[in-house]
Amino acid sequence: MPVFALPDEHIFPDPRLAREDGLLAVGGDLHPRRLLLGYTMGIFPWYNEGQPILWHSPDPRFVLLPEQLRVQRSLRKVIRRQPYRLTMDRDFASVIDRCARTPRPGQGGTWITNELREGYLRLFKMGLAHSVEAWEDDRLVGGLYGVGLGDVYFGESMFALAPDASKIAFTTLVVQLRRWGFTLIDSQVYTDHLHRFGAQEIPRERYLQLLTPAVRAPWRKGRWAFDGDLNHGGMPVAEDLDPG
Repeated sequence: MPVFALPDEHIFPDPRLAREDGLLAVGGDLHPRRLLLGYTMGIFPWYNEGQPILWHSPDPRFVLLPEQLRVQRSLRKVIRRQPYRLTMDRDFASVIDRCARTPRPGQGGTWITNELREGYLRLFKMGLAHSVEAWEDDRLVGGLYGVGLGDVYFGESMFALAPDASKIAFTTLVVQLRRWGFTLIDSQVYTDHLHRFGAQEIPRERYLQLLTPAVRAPWRKGRWAFDGDLNHGGMPVAEDLDPG
């Protein structure tokens, strides 16, 4: 399959035309209109500093269906202690900056370039990108960010500076999304970390079948906030967690 060169117009080729490695297109910009179009089509930017913007639509796709969340017993015990205070959309900029600076196995740098950072900050200001923060007193010790469109949350990156901070942030986010009726969490490509929570690889065609109606649901714009019983990482409702 060829790699498509994007024009100035905010359009994308069919995601099914991506190469075997998932690469679909190159170039374009990170204007909110293009980013949002890409997400609604199952296409996302992923590239390193010094490269042109690369757009991907991998097959298979790595997703978590919120109702299939699994939480291991050891993590459940930590969650019950409520070690961190959790917030949503309180400090998006710091979360994305921490994610960019966190070393990753096999990565010499970061894919969160300045250009990409600015693109997501614009989506945040539009009320369409969202972060979760885990706090130890007033210190930010973990978190994650992504984009929420319709009934889909497109997870981008997470970080942890304290034990289990990002795991608790992620688990609590999934519980909240499930309460709101979200049907799909897009994790893009496989990681052992999210596989332990129940994420799975599915064929791209199945992913697109799930994605299309989900992004057409009403968009929950604006600043998000946890339900009151979740903002300390506590989960008093038994059905919120898998028995483990």
